[in-house]
Amino acid sequence: MLSSPHFPPSPTIFHRREIVRDEIKKNINRYGSFASPLLLSSPRLGERLLTVSSQRVMGLSFSNLNGEHNGSSIGPSLGDIPESCVACVILHLTPPEICNLARLNRAFRGAASSDSVWERKLPSNYKDLLDLLPSERYRSLSKKGVFALLSRPIPFDDGNKEVWIDRLTGRVCMAVSARGMAITGIEDRRYWNWIDTEESRFHVVAYLQQIWWFEVDGAVRFNLPPGTYCLSFRIHLGRFSKRLGRRVCHFEHTHGWEIKPVRFSLSTSDGQEASCEYYLADKEGEQTGRESWRDYKVGEFVVGCSEPATEVQWSMKQIDCTHSKGGICVDSVFIIPIDVKERNKRKGGVK
Repeated sequence: MLSSPHFPPSPTIFHRREIVRDEIKKNINRYGSFASPLLLSSPRLGERLLTVSSQRVMGLSFSNLNGEHNGSSIGPSLGDIPESCVACVILHLTPPEICNLARLNRAFRGAASSDSVWERKLPSNYKDLLDLLPSERYRSLSKKGVFALLSRPIPFDDGNKEVWIDRLTGRVCMAVSARGMAITGIEDRRYWNWIDTEESRFHVVAYLQQIWWFEVDGAVRFNLPPGTYCLSFRIHLGRFSKRLGRRVCHFEHTHGWEIKPVRFSLSTSDGQEASCEYYLADKEGEQTGRESWRDYKVGEFVVGCSEPATEVQWSMKQIDCTHSKGGICVDSVFIIPIDVKERNKRKGGVK
């Protein structure tokens, strides 16, 4: 009786992942230890790379995946993966991960520099951001270079506003300096002063000594990409300075914020509105974490389409003139995509 031919068993998912891990480990010595944290921590990514490449590279079979051929190991390596396959996979990675993978080999490096990959990472309105810059700064750049350029703050409106894209998500973020807002009494130095500081991205903050009518208003019109955005104020009770290299806070002017809450509000050109109230200090006049900057969330708004441009207006006011209030620094207003805001919230406190 003729015996049936013996075929090697198909590898299970578990075995395939073990094969992938072994293959990646073999390539670590060749491509550097930086391959370990990303690929070994994500066997699905490595498995997908090897699976896709096995469909594109001639001569690969299940026996290759098992790493067995006449007793020798000739399994696929990272160097066998076609650049087009790599490009399909890295579209699902974040920009920092793409840059790390570019160090593996030539195929990864070529795919990680592809304009088709980086254009997918840019926001839909990235050309509006480029219009804020001189054309010679981006005319000869690749899409990867454009992404790197736009991930740095781009000032506009006499430097009182900045826009940039988040390096992890490619989402558009914006900040507006206190100098770009209308502050009641800002011209009178009995009430307000400008303080130069490295603690602000604009290098200057507005400091209130004392006033009865406290009001800060602002507005911006911009072609924001579709999405949900969060608007917040960055505020600091008291003023600060450096003495002998140490940061020192002064609260001699800080008063009145525990008597009545401050009202925050925002509105958009398409009719969206949000408002809230915060006591900036508790009944004893203290603020939790009073020696640090705090972000006070005003609300959220939704942009459905980049055209026409969305106008956002906001205000912060405490206009009860029965008592004075003072001792506060106003830095800026941030307009940040909600997912980026939530990620930042996990890193630092947000009111």
